[in-house]
Amino acid sequence: MNSEELAALSLAAFDQMVAATPGFRARAGQRDMAHSIATLLAGVDLGAHDDPAQAIAVIQAGTGVGKSAAYASTLVAMALARKTRVLISTATVALQEQLMSKDLPALAAVLPTPFSYALAKGRARYVCKLKLEQWSGLPGLDSAEMFEADEPPPPPVPSTAARAGGKTQDPEERRMELFDSLAQALAAGSWNGDRDQLAEQPDAQDWALVAAERHTCTVRHCPRFRQCSYYQARNALAEADVIVANHDLVLASLGMKTLPDLDNCLVVFDEGHHLPAVALDQFSSSMDLSNLRWLDRLPRIMLEVGEKMHSELGEDVTTLARELKAALHDLGRLMMDLLRSTVVGYDGTQRWPGGVLPQALHEPVALALRLATSLARVLDDLGAQIKLLARDDPSQALHCSMLYARLGPLSPKLGSVVSTCELLLEHGPQPLAKWLKSDTGSGLVVLTVHACPMVPGDLLRQHLWTQVRGAVVTSATLASCGTFDYFLAEAGLSGNANAHTLEVQSPFDYSTQGRLMVVETAADPKHVDAYTREMVAELLADLAQVQRGALVLFTSRAQMKVATDSLPAALLEVVLVQGQMSRTRLLAAHQARVEAGRPSVIFGQQSFGEGLDLPGALCETVFIAKLPFTPPSDPVEEARAEWLKTLGRDPFAELVIPATGIRLLQWTGRAIRTEEDFATVICYDKRLLRSGYGKRMLKGLPRYEVLRRVNGVIESAAPPSV
Repeated sequence: MNSEELAALSLAAFDQMVAATPGFRARAGQRDMAHSIATLLAGVDLGAHDDPAQAIAVIQAGTGVGKSAAYASTLVAMALARKTRVLISTATVALQEQLMSKDLPALAAVLPTPFSYALAKGRARYVCKLKLEQWSGLPGLDSAEMFEADEPPPPPVPSTAARAGGKTQDPEERRMELFDSLAQALAAGSWNGDRDQLAEQPDAQDWALVAAERHTCTVRHCPRFRQCSYYQARNALAEADVIVANHDLVLASLGMKTLPDLDNCLVVFDEGHHLPAVALDQFSSSMDLSNLRWLDRLPRIMLEVGEKMHSELGEDVTTLARELKAALHDLGRLMMDLLRSTVVGYDGTQRWPGGVLPQALHEPVALALRLATSLARVLDDLGAQIKLLARDDPSQALHCSMLYARLGPLSPKLGSVVSTCELLLEHGPQPLAKWLKSDTGSGLVVLTVHACPMVPGDLLRQHLWTQVRGAVVTSATLASCGTFDYFLAEAGLSGNANAHTLEVQSPFDYSTQGRLMVVETAADPKHVDAYTREMVAELLADLAQVQRGALVLFTSRAQMKVATDSLPAALLEVVLVQGQMSRTRLLAAHQARVEAGRPSVIFGQQSFGEGLDLPGALCETVFIAKLPFTPPSDPVEEARAEWLKTLGRDPFAELVIPATGIRLLQWTGRAIRTEEDFATVICYDKRLLRSGYGKRMLKGLPRYEVLRRVNGVIESAAPPSV
């Protein structure tokens, strides 16, 4: 089948889905998206090729287009015809659930060729059967043999049920009851070992004791391998035609064979605007300089495991661990002295300009790197010997798995020291962001040091796009200020001849369904205190007029606190504040109030400005307290701006404005969610109309009717020319 025939077949699958879905609304933009995907990806070469053809469709599709139906129908049909698979990556659990419970089942009911689909999760979402048996006290396992490398777990908090009626259950007893019940459910087949399938989620500290982890797993050499929940899920993935995953897992799995090879499948990155941030997170490193007690246990555990393996370690691990602890302690003292010279108190961040480590830190960091590398080498050798014994003598498999599990938690701790020290000492033409952070939020001083690449595009270009053959990158917010330039640069696709952009407009008529009102304050938003006072006064007056649902988005916790503390008695029972209860409970309370005919207002920050779906009466007004610029204290953004200035470039124009434009598009996107909605967006930041960069941001927003309010008088404000 040639590429034209394959494209026609894929687009026909989309048309078939539309025709066969009851109540489905035909949308021109959705078909444009499907046509673009079918045409571009039909010609890519999968598998081994000397000069393979590649295509990456970068598509911004506004709210209501139906992105998932457009890409799923075309790509699944194309993959089935090519006898390959589709990998769909998202940034949120909500979209994964939508794909698994709604979109893919609906498509499977329509396509003539059956296909299977599965959800890919990280190991930590599954239970380790061996650990669970140990903690639940099943016979045959010595609890003293395993999992001693880390801190003893703190006593769990007594359950609500246990506290009711004045009786308190012993915390350790409650934990054991939990593990016993999980073990019984797993043995009975009523639970598959997936944490997300439990009716009640375990406490995070409890789950950590029994979670499957790469560093404690001997894989095929484990005596429970055939019953392993994680590997059973992996087997299901191997059989699936469509796999749903998330960006973190996809990037973390590059080269690890956990997911399909990206050069031999079709890939979708939905919510693709998150890719750059995920890339930075994946390739950053940090180490804790305040809690070093694990180094006291490390040599004892390694020596005991070596003795049971009848193995000479080849290094004096006791001396190495003692010297590493001393080196890290000295490094922490030096770094704290540096921090205290610029920060009052014990909370604060110090970034090293230009990514240049102070000279006084070079030798201590290099010493820590040498010592940690030596210990990591001994640890790796010992782990390899354990796996070799388990392979050569299956009767020793249980014993070997328990020994390996004892070593496991030490590996990521040593690894973080090695990788962080390496990055701290690295200095090339493009510097890294390097900083020190002290935090007393836990009641103790926690001192951490961080190192991170600054340019996500370089990471994605090198590690991701060199492997991908055919991909769709889509979101409602890829373009900023009317162009794709910023996203393409951040995603490593700028200048890539195989990347093709398309903007698909929302089916909503924003000019008649919505209004954008800019309130002009007397105070300049740059004068924080004066502006906040005036903005809050305007906001409270507007909130008093709310009849049903509304959302207020703040740029900082401090700003939100000022507004919360200023609420009059009449609004105290109307406003729900992010952080005062769980997100699920807050949204449920909001919906209940609105459905009961009462006004309800949500106060939230950035996480409520994206992905929150409040259609109809649930959100008739979105209030934006201030243009959502990134806090200037972010060390990575600060380091990158500094570097760009040294190159004679303008970081404000190049980075800050387009990034803020995308966030503003996300925030205003909470207002209109269906064709029947009518909503108003009220922004209190006059820079949106008064400044050149504000007008640039307006170009990237839907075509609302734009109004200006000055001293209570509302007048039309001409929208920016396109």
